[in-house]
Amino acid sequence: MNNTVHFPALGRTVVGCTLLVVALGATGVACSGDDNPLSATPYDAADQISFNGPTDEGKKADPDKPLEVVAEGADGRITDVTAMDATGRYVAGELSADGARWHSTSPLAANARYTVRVSTENGSGAPGRKVLTFETGKHGAKKTLNVTFGPQAGTYGVGQPVTAELSQPVKDKAQRAVVERALKVQSTPAVEGAWYWVDDKKLHYRPREYWPAHATVQVSSNLEGIKIGDRLWGGTAKPLKISTGDSIVALTDAAAHTMTVLRNGKEIKRIPVTAGKPGFESRNGVKVVLAKEPVVRMRSSTVGIAEGSSESYDMPVHFATRVTWSGEYVHAAPWSVGSQGSANVSHGCIGMSTANAQWFFDTVREGDIVQVVNSAGKIMEPFGNGFGDWNVDWTKWRSGSALTGTPQAAQQDTARLRPTAA
Repeated sequence: MNNTVHFPALGRTVVGCTLLVVALGATGVACSGDDNPLSATPYDAADQISFNGPTDEGKKADPDKPLEVVAEGADGRITDVTAMDATGRYVAGELSADGARWHSTSPLAANARYTVRVSTENGSGAPGRKVLTFETGKHGAKKTLNVTFGPQAGTYGVGQPVTAELSQPVKDKAQRAVVERALKVQSTPAVEGAWYWVDDKKLHYRPREYWPAHATVQVSSNLEGIKIGDRLWGGTAKPLKISTGDSIVALTDAAAHTMTVLRNGKEIKRIPVTAGKPGFESRNGVKVVLAKEPVVRMRSSTVGIAEGSSESYDMPVHFATRVTWSGEYVHAAPWSVGSQGSANVSHGCIGMSTANAQWFFDTVREGDIVQVVNSAGKIMEPFGNGFGDWNVDWTKWRSGSALTGTPQAAQQDTARLRPTAA
């Protein structure tokens, strides 16, 4: 709906004096009007301007698009534009320095009738004027960005990150800042923490260090009704409240073939274990308990080992505590008791006796920490294979926030992240 009319340069209107020469030497001067061009009646400038509003009967402008008025030709310019709706609300705008273009800088209202008054002048300074009218329709279809927080309400270990799943992707950093600023995390006791953009639709939040034991964490969103970007508006989010239990950290030294379990910083059990053997080394680093499964059928084919090969297996495994989605567990391994405490013979899991596995299974919960050191394996992935968030150092983690980079943003972020007591 673009009404663009092209015409030659702005017409000239000249008001001046006519010299009358009378025979026989008599002379006189008669003036027809003022010699100031601004005193002339404005001419119709319709031929010298274009605008991007609709002119066809029944057509309405999109209120989500800016209004634009352009001077056509090289011998004239726009001097002023006023745009106002039927209720008297003006539309703010900017006129280019050369007077060639004016555009609105504030949004148009939906379902409104506008009158636009355009003033021009030609090369001689004579004024022109054009009055335009148009109507706007409804706002275009909006996309709503809803947020789903995780995990589910309940009690977790001190390593449990908070997650936020977005219903729409957000790529632009400025828009990400709008989203992130609206996501609130408050804990008692207070801790320092930050969001990290895992991808365009997922964020993780964690403290600088593990959550305190017996903490309360409340997560909410103030995004509803906030404009995020063009046609993208904040939607709903169900608040979340979780708590933490005792701090449980299970430290496995693959070289010493030992797991040391700490509760609130104090050792409560030391267990002989076997870790991943050469070619199947256990991942180093911090992992978070994802689930507990009393019995799991483990098949080598699920980790790329060909059936019928010397390394293949298919067996039920008891008291299995999952730490990666790719298949690393802490579990009962009665077949390797002779190697536990002295050699690494597993395909990547941490194996122990049935009695110890049952004790471990009964002791830990989702969100507890299982850390492996001194293995020849690679470092646990930060994302995608469980919660490897704690393997990202704090400086790098902060760089994954859209609110870092400016002192003002940092101040706002600190205020948002500083939890308050209930």
